[in-house]
Amino acid sequence: MFADALPFATHYVSELTDELRRLHPEHLLSRLQQDWLSFCLTALLLTGSLNWAAFERMGLGRYRIGALSWMFRRAHLLWSHLLQASVSLLLRRLKLTHGVLGVDDTDRRRAKKTSRIYGAHKVFDKKIGGYFNGQCLMFLLRVTAKVTLPVGVGFYRPDPKQLAWKKEKARLAKAGVKPADRPKAPAKDPDYPGKAAIALSLIDAFHRNQPGFTVQAVLADAAFGSRAFMDAACAKAGCAQVISQLHSDPLVVFRNKEMSVKDYFAQHAGTLQPVRVRGGESLAMWVSSARLMVKAHGTKRFVIAVRNQDEAEYRYWVATDLSWRTLDILQCYTLRWLVEVFFEDWKLYEGWAGLAKQPDEDGSVRGLTLSLLLDHALLIHPEQRARLENGTPACTVGSLKQAAYAEALLQFVRKVLQEADPARMLERLAEKLKALFPLAPSGKHMNGRDLGRLEPSASLLYRAATAIPSTRGSVPTPA
Repeated sequence: MFADALPFATHYVSELTDELRRLHPEHLLSRLQQDWLSFCLTALLLTGSLNWAAFERMGLGRYRIGALSWMFRRAHLLWSHLLQASVSLLLRRLKLTHGVLGVDDTDRRRAKKTSRIYGAHKVFDKKIGGYFNGQCLMFLLRVTAKVTLPVGVGFYRPDPKQLAWKKEKARLAKAGVKPADRPKAPAKDPDYPGKAAIALSLIDAFHRNQPGFTVQAVLADAAFGSRAFMDAACAKAGCAQVISQLHSDPLVVFRNKEMSVKDYFAQHAGTLQPVRVRGGESLAMWVSSARLMVKAHGTKRFVIAVRNQDEAEYRYWVATDLSWRTLDILQCYTLRWLVEVFFEDWKLYEGWAGLAKQPDEDGSVRGLTLSLLLDHALLIHPEQRARLENGTPACTVGSLKQAAYAEALLQFVRKVLQEADPARMLERLAEKLKALFPLAPSGKHMNGRDLGRLEPSASLLYRAATAIPSTRGSVPTPA
């Protein structure tokens, strides 16, 4: 429990206000908005969910549910610029000038029926197969020598017209209708961009808003390994290097002969090379590489095959810049794993992914913004900032959350002890806690309810006697 926002949240919001004043002097945060935002960031961290009722209880009633919700829905905060202003703040405060960008999508399971949860749709479960109802988000993360932080996010929503067309197409194909007699695909709706289009828009927005940051490379998985995406990412990020995974079946041209990537590297065995993984320990991997014409890309690419010593099959990567060394490309691409680490921390500790309490588009977008602002605030937490400035390993989000629990407790105890009459204040607090944490009746226990008459009736004993078969095997008389 806490009575006031934690100091790290208050300090972060104050710095964010100054950054907004520098970037958008016409849109400033009022003192009430700053207090509310600081309170929400503290509550997000301590409760682990974006839930106004939990905020009211854990905040000892400082803000009521209605006031919290009204500020979230009606207050004129510059929501569309808060995240970018926070990115600018961190780049300047932590003196971050260059790094790589990673793009990836992540899914979040929701309830089966979500009529008002923005962007909820049927999502394929990559782990076990099948489908579930959930939201899909496209993230852009910046990885530097100091920190990894989110710099852009967008919701992916499938086009309902395209879904209906694919369903009808499958039905007609199963019925034996010829392809020429099937309906044509509908035109793409710009209101429903694909994942690649969302990723490119995020890269473009970051490059325009942060012109002083040098992008050294863009990292993506196999879903973004097309020529269109890789060329566009180079142009929008202002860099020459885009690294992506490559499937085993695309054709490459070698000595005027076409063959699949897998067949080419089957003829060109790799050598055992030490690869430094995410700047840490080195692992021995089998590596083979070549600058090949990738037919689907229509140009020459740097293609790499790599496998661990305990693996039987190679994995393939493709890069646009032919001037990089093989090991440099491999070590750069290992940084993409940090995106997965961010997803795990964000879903576990930073509130938004826990419950879907805020309906409609504003609820999802603004709630997600609050969650990402919390991630940024933790990066300039005093303990975190001291480690980053001294070059020591940064703290985990989980350990910072535990430290925040302890800080909130000490802050509350200190406030009680500073009162003129601490005993009277504790009595008032006890009364407030009873109101904030009412005991609810349980449906598991039968106390206070009728359990029913659980015994035989004397008037029905003869029926039980006549229902018992005789020793001669006669059939009992029906009741």
